[in-house]
Amino acid sequence: MNSLKGKKAIITGGSRGLGKAVALALAAEGVHIGITGQNEETLRAAVSELRGQGVEAAYAAFNVADEDAVNRGVKQLADALGGVDILVNNAGVGQFGTLLEMSSVDFKKVFDVNFYGVYHVAKALHPYLKASGQGDVVNVASTAGLKGGGGMSAYAASKAAVISLSQSMMAEWRKEDIRVITLTPSTVATDMSIQLKLTDGNPEKVLQPEDFAQWVVDILKMNRRALIANGSIFSTNP
Repeated sequence: MNSLKGKKAIITGGSRGLGKAVALALAAEGVHIGITGQNEETLRAAVSELRGQGVEAAYAAFNVADEDAVNRGVKQLADALGGVDILVNNAGVGQFGTLLEMSSVDFKKVFDVNFYGVYHVAKALHPYLKASGQGDVVNVASTAGLKGGGGMSAYAASKAAVISLSQSMMAEWRKEDIRVITLTPSTVATDMSIQLKLTDGNPEKVLQPEDFAQWVVDILKMNRRALIANGSIFSTNP
């Protein structure tokens, strides 16, 4: 297993939920962390917690759907960290409704964040990953992107698009020693999934953010000759 100590990572949506869990797990491995989000209060609190683990930490507040803001924020974080080795594209929104119920405005918003956010951030970070000599991109999709269902057309379609984009990204960037990993978690007990009543969050039965975070760490620590191109994780007995 490779050591991650001293590497530098950016995690989008890193101040809460899955993103924060991944940030904390990577910090425990000695990784310096940059996080993004839109709520400065939660970003500051998360950065303080990360620094408590003895690593450098910084944040940039921006909407991943805004390409210009992404470019500025990525540069700010890369400058603060002194480079970037790892990107975890985690930011997303969960908005549900049937095709007839959901407005076209809301449908587009889901795609702007969930799909174009991944595209904008990965594209902005590519020069930094290439400059480091090797890198890792973890694109967080969803099992919903593997199989859509009623009431989730916008969300499922956006995640399916992320899966396809990520696979193309992997095919293009692996030649530069940049591993692109597409992860499709099932329902995880985050604030968002509990508020949307997708799960009751029972820690005895339902995936917790730290389970997903440990999975990400283990994948990143694999020998660099190995690439997990796609992976899913489910609760055992929900």
